[in-house]
Amino acid sequence: MATEAIVTGGKRRMRGSPRNSYQGRKRPWLHTQRRWNLTGWGFLLPAAALITLMSFVPMIQALFLSFQTGRGSRLTWADPFWLNFERLLSDEIFKLTVFNTFFYLVIQVPIMLVLAMILANLLNDPKLKFKAFWRTAIFLPCAVSLVSYSLVFRTLFATDGFVNDTLMSLGLMEQPLNWLGDGWTARFVIIIGLLWRWTGYNMIFFLAALQNVDYSTLEAARVDGASSFKTFWFVTVPQLKPMIVLTAIMSINGTLQLFDESWSLTNGGPAYQSMSMSHYLYELSFLKNPNVGYGAAISYVILIMVAVLAFIQMRVGDKRD
Repeated sequence: MATEAIVTGGKRRMRGSPRNSYQGRKRPWLHTQRRWNLTGWGFLLPAAALITLMSFVPMIQALFLSFQTGRGSRLTWADPFWLNFERLLSDEIFKLTVFNTFFYLVIQVPIMLVLAMILANLLNDPKLKFKAFWRTAIFLPCAVSLVSYSLVFRTLFATDGFVNDTLMSLGLMEQPLNWLGDGWTARFVIIIGLLWRWTGYNMIFFLAALQNVDYSTLEAARVDGASSFKTFWFVTVPQLKPMIVLTAIMSINGTLQLFDESWSLTNGGPAYQSMSMSHYLYELSFLKNPNVGYGAAISYVILIMVAVLAFIQMRVGDKRD
């Protein structure tokens, strides 16, 4: 029997062909891959909503605040809009906090990363005994309470503290030094505190990266007569480059946003000589006579510094193929 073509809704179907074919039963939104995608978005959306609510919305509000002036909650739009940013150029205290922050960055970050790399290389030695103990001991400072370690450091560097007593007993000083009462020595106390607290933290990243170093390259360097230093510098370090870039970006970003040590160790003193930008931002926004508009402008300057330095490091430091 010949089949007849039936036209239904502009489509041709042969009489006798099955109505309930696979094509007719298929539902695209029930496809396995699509269900997986929807499930993934279902898990991501709550976190994305929280990040938007807790991070991006305050950032937008801070941007609007940076164009307003006034004290407390009595804010009005600045005239001109960039008045707060213009004020930064003539704020001597802000300039001093910028100098302090970059001083910490230039001195502390390179020393910390080099120490972390050297310690990681030493603790990665398979012949080293009690590796777990040494790794835990070096990492532990970053887990210590900020208040506790600040009190210890203030006691150590007090005029009658352990550091002065030790230096005087060794004949290196005749009179006790007021470490926290002088601007330069107070800055170095903060740098020592940062090194003590964060070197072990970065060491863990380098230890993880060393697990991916090709051991055959180290053996080849030793067979060729390379010393331990040359093997480390010319073979190990190039393979750690991605991790060096990562830790450098994190350390620089953290230093530009430094607050804890400035607040707890020296309280920004003496006379703002050791105060960081974030500490100054906090004082402007929440202490004395709050000026949240000017504080918001400073926060965006810090954000721009962090973004620019991170971008430069990513472009210059990471040359992976």
